[in-house]
Amino acid sequence: MVKGANVELAGLSEEIGSVTLGLRWSSATGDGDADVSVLLLGADGKVRDDADFFFYNNPAAADGSVQLLGKTPTADGSEDRISLDLEATPVDVERVVIGASRYGGGRFGELDGLRVTLADRTGEALLGFSIDDATVESAFIFGELYRRNGGWRFRAVGQGYETGLAGLATDFGIDVDDTDDTDTVSAEAAGAGTGDGRPEETAPPPQGPVGAPLPGIPRQVERRTAETGTAPASAPVPAPAPSSRPRTARKKVTLPRVTRKPLAENDSWRLARLFPVSSLRSDRERETRATSILLSVMAQVPEFGRRLTAGFGAPAGRMETFTEVSLPHGDNPKRPDGVIRIERAGRLWTALVETKTNGNPLRAEQVQDYMDIAARRGYEAVITLSNDVALEGTPLVDVKIDRRRKHRVALRHLSWAEVVHQAQLLIRHEGVGNAAHAWLLQELLNYLQHENSGCHGFQNMGPAWVPVRNAIDTETLCQGDQRSLEVVENWERLVRQVCLRLGGELGRKILPVQRARRGTDPQSRRAALADRLCQDGRLFAELRVEGTSGILAITADLRTGRLRMSIEIPAPEQGYPLSWAKRLVRQLAEAPADLHVETLVEGEGVGPRGTLERLRPEPGDILPRGGERITGFRLSLFKGMGSTRGNAETGFIRSVDDAVHRFHSGVVAHLERKPSRRQPTGATGG
Repeated sequence: MVKGANVELAGLSEEIGSVTLGLRWSSATGDGDADVSVLLLGADGKVRDDADFFFYNNPAAADGSVQLLGKTPTADGSEDRISLDLEATPVDVERVVIGASRYGGGRFGELDGLRVTLADRTGEALLGFSIDDATVESAFIFGELYRRNGGWRFRAVGQGYETGLAGLATDFGIDVDDTDDTDTVSAEAAGAGTGDGRPEETAPPPQGPVGAPLPGIPRQVERRTAETGTAPASAPVPAPAPSSRPRTARKKVTLPRVTRKPLAENDSWRLARLFPVSSLRSDRERETRATSILLSVMAQVPEFGRRLTAGFGAPAGRMETFTEVSLPHGDNPKRPDGVIRIERAGRLWTALVETKTNGNPLRAEQVQDYMDIAARRGYEAVITLSNDVALEGTPLVDVKIDRRRKHRVALRHLSWAEVVHQAQLLIRHEGVGNAAHAWLLQELLNYLQHENSGCHGFQNMGPAWVPVRNAIDTETLCQGDQRSLEVVENWERLVRQVCLRLGGELGRKILPVQRARRGTDPQSRRAALADRLCQDGRLFAELRVEGTSGILAITADLRTGRLRMSIEIPAPEQGYPLSWAKRLVRQLAEAPADLHVETLVEGEGVGPRGTLERLRPEPGDILPRGGERITGFRLSLFKGMGSTRGNAETGFIRSVDDAVHRFHSGVVAHLERKPSRRQPTGATGG
């Protein structure tokens, strides 16, 4: 589409009851990002109230009409997805505006590939609109959906704001709160999700997105406790100032981070669990039990069930789940592992579920049968669930879709690692409706993370791993070898799983950085990485951790058998080099003594270097002697990597997981102790 054009959605697809919008952008450095937002407008072109503004602190509507699904990596950046249930949209909402804003002084002109796409319920892309004239704008309206003659249309807008999120919000009737930095967090924000038994009056702010008094506000839209510098857990929260303004989120319940002292007489006693796992003997038992446990918790905890199904085009409504359902298919009936049914306004949305545990792969012929059954019976989706991680452009199973059928079925994949990630976000950071729901999710987590459940996530680098490592050792690996491409694909799966695991622990978005030229397809990008693996024997990845200024880099050197975790810190704009070095050493007082510190020098790359143990008594040793200009510091930790391809204690996958966790908790976390405040751009005047 071109700017200003509009199109009727019903003319593009019959499956537009719910749609998914994707907002994309990329940057040459890999660290450019923005936050999406959605506004519901009445006939007067204004929001009905402040709760009609959906953003990072208000990500979902109670009626399910809007849900921000978060970011997913693409070949050259990331995509922020939004689920809109048009059938659930209130009748007095005439327009749905889709926008995004940058923070920290960023401008959209610094980003490449600004684009919005819209897909129907089956996941088929219907339209796209690219913005190629962005310059100094810090907020943009990408497009809008609006009612016309009983249907919905989409308009490509492409309107920018130099005044950022506050300017955009004010245009549509949001009452912007521009109070100064002495304002306190609201009682709801401060008391939400403590779950630790303390009174709400003195409980610390939760470690996750919380309800804000008003959207788009610098002081009362608190991004995350760790990012905004809120008082530590030991400090009481001041009483809130009286306010008649509405809150955008209800109180939530999270579980305490520190477990209570058990009442057991000795360590051999084990807590009784709702979902016992020790009796499992076969993969079939694991698949059956894992499916039943997951589906039952999805039905009983609405926030969790909605979180997992919204991205598949499911509406918000009453959910029921079933296992071991027999469905006719020729002479032999088929029994999918599970069925999900959601009722809304008298209509049913149905998905078949096929589950695998441990390293068991999905079978194409089995999934094909379920796709055919779903198409004949008018079901909406087939969901596959396994330890494997789906990659863009590389389907896990190849199925044939009959385009002649009027009813189309969406094939979607969910990994066990993503299930664990979403459960952790809810009970540790964002909160659920009540304590019983939080307890159920904790029991689910306990089951999935048990060593006997078979749901540990991606856990095998594949049959090519050992031959490729041996060929690298003997220098016989040639470019174009298909085995190296298989290793690169599995490395990408591992990296994405690392992002899910660390993101669940921290309650932050963590995405792999994809540094590729715009327009590069995923297969070409992986082929280039496979050629680099053949040349230098290294696997490389970069992670962008929300709230962290630098990019976390992972290098696996298959020649030396070592992992390197590193992050580059830019030099401060003010002060003297010696004071920079002393401050850095103070920040890293609790970091591992074997941390390597390198000085980055303008024009010459790397200057002096040394271990933290050697630099602690003499921080000045890290400064260049010739007076060269310092551009930053690189911090690195090294670790031996596992030799086997699996997830055992001696395996490569476990070694990467442990290295990332140790580096973030031992190094990066210390650099974030005094983070700068992150505010919506334009909230203080642009």
